[in-house]
This record gives sequence, structure tokens and C-alpha cells, in this order.
Amino acid sequence: MISPVFTGIAIFIAILMSPPLYRVVKGPTAFDRIIGASLMGTNGVLLLAVLGFVYERVDMFVDLAIVYALLNFVGIIAAGKYMERRRKAP
Repeated sequence: MISPVFTGIAIFIAILMSPPLYRVVKGPTAFDRIIGASLMGTNGVLLLAVLGFVYERVDMFVDLAIVYALLNFVGIIAAGKYMERRRKAP
């Protein structure tokens, strides 16, 4: 049986992903876009973990959340390195 509490939490986290999405699309600087993407990735990890409880498959969804968190971390580090090198270039 699907718990309405976890479903409500999942919907709330999905709604919380809209302000960072706006920042990614309209951000005045590239750093704002990177921070917005990082925040969306963090909320995505939380959403995956909660969906694991909703569908009663916590083990599978937590594994997916860990992989997604690692990909998010590597992506943000790569974007930061790219921005650092681009700023130093003459």
C-alpha cells in the first residue's frame, strides 16, 4: 500500500525543484546556473530516496540515488574546473 505521507513528501520535493530550475534557465551568471544545477541534483537524490519508500523498493532506489549523487558531484567539479580554466585563459 502506498503511504500518503511519503507521496506528499515526494510531491513537496518535486515542487522544491522549480526555483533552482528557474535559476538554471535564467541565471545571470554561469556560477548561478552551476549552483542551481547542483541544488536540483541534491533534490533529485532526496526524491529518489523518498520514491524508494513510496514504491517499497528502498534498496533499489537508494542505489540509484547514490549513483546519481556521484554523477552530480563529478559534474559539478568538472564544471567548476572548466570555469576556473576559462577565467585564467588570456
